[in-house]
Amino acid sequence: MDNIPEKISLQRSVLVMVLLNAFTTPLMLSAANVALPYIAADLKLDAVEISWIPMAFLMASAMFVLVFGRIADMIGRKRIFLIGTMCVIITSVIASLATNGTFLITARFLQGMSAAMLYATQIAIIASVFPPQQRGHAIGMTVSTIYLGLTCGPLLGGYLIDLFGWRASFVFHIPLAIVVLFIGIFKVPGDWSADETGEFDLKGALVYGLSIVLLCLGVSTLPDSSGILLLIFGLFAIWLFITLAKRSKHPIFDMSLFGRNRVFAFSCFASFIIYTAVFANIVLVSLYLQYLKGLSATMTGSIMMVQPLTMAVFSPFVGRLSDKLEPRIIASVGMVITACGLLLLGSMNMHSSISTLIAALIITGFGFGLFSSPNANAIMSAVDKQYYGSATGSLATMRILGQMTSMVVVTLVFSMLIGQITIEPSMYQDLMQAISVCFFISASLCVPGLIFSLVRGRMHQEIQA
Repeated sequence: MDNIPEKISLQRSVLVMVLLNAFTTPLMLSAANVALPYIAADLKLDAVEISWIPMAFLMASAMFVLVFGRIADMIGRKRIFLIGTMCVIITSVIASLATNGTFLITARFLQGMSAAMLYATQIAIIASVFPPQQRGHAIGMTVSTIYLGLTCGPLLGGYLIDLFGWRASFVFHIPLAIVVLFIGIFKVPGDWSADETGEFDLKGALVYGLSIVLLCLGVSTLPDSSGILLLIFGLFAIWLFITLAKRSKHPIFDMSLFGRNRVFAFSCFASFIIYTAVFANIVLVSLYLQYLKGLSATMTGSIMMVQPLTMAVFSPFVGRLSDKLEPRIIASVGMVITACGLLLLGSMNMHSSISTLIAALIITGFGFGLFSSPNANAIMSAVDKQYYGSATGSLATMRILGQMTSMVVVTLVFSMLIGQITIEPSMYQDLMQAISVCFFISASLCVPGLIFSLVRGRMHQEIQA
């Protein structure tokens, strides 16, 4: 498009569409985490079943984000984006109607599958419309809006949960999602896809999805022998998937990018690690405040919003800064600060003050805010335009796999320290121990994350090469 006013108008419409969507999905996701104790009480769920409510969402997202990223490259990124938005609306209504744990976990799986369409296309659409010199700022705004959704979700969701019950947490984002559909259909002309669409790697998609299911089921059934067996099969399936991807002409996950592009590969690894370290905070803090501190959903949401609010404040500025300075340095400093916040969270006990918790959340949020936008900018700027779909799929996959692994850690720790029993006051000491162990594990993960971040190389050298 050579007409500059039309190009600017398109960029604005696309940015509004993506930003609204980047706000609504985490809005619902974080609100649902505040509702966990209420859901557990109403549907009579045990500790492990509680962990599966967010886990099912993340497992489905991890299974399908690569699939939809590849399909989006083939048939159009906006098309998949809008289909995903519509499916999130439908599955959110289904989740709000759940009458038992199995129903709700199934609905959360369908929600995660729908959200995978959005995760696979948001950054790719931004990268398709904005030139490299403006991309970091636009990505920073997108990341900031995601954090804003995570900020508002606990507060608004907690308030609505106190008023109307936990079912409200799954539907209050729907009006904004409808606005996204309107903008995409009537205000954003055209679509974007890869120059060479190729063929869909069905065999690779099936093996990859199976590996994710096996790993999640294996962790949830540890320390039983069946859990160990499932984990072994899951690891074998991952090996098989990598082997198939290397042989396929059009794989759903382009493994060659990892082999020939150091900035891209190490940035993805660092992203996976920090999301593994940080994501479980929203679940652990919610359980800590409502069970161990006896706070209401509204008060819990008010405190939980501190970390994502800190991220939302700093991400746009940091994203713009990464257009000028090396993302490697900014992101590495963020990784160190994140580890400090997680250590502080892990050192708390049942009698720790709320101010200590808030300070730890601010430190963690500031560190994560320093890391996220520069790292995303490094990933997208390290590849040519023809690989935007694959790069976005990789970025989303690392994020979702990290989030899923974070919940895997929680599920594993809860299974071994608490077990499949209902959380009652007599179990609060065990719950506190499990929460602390999760935070200390998360902090230790930042060490390899820092190494990957530091040794990734200079982004601008990679671009010039």
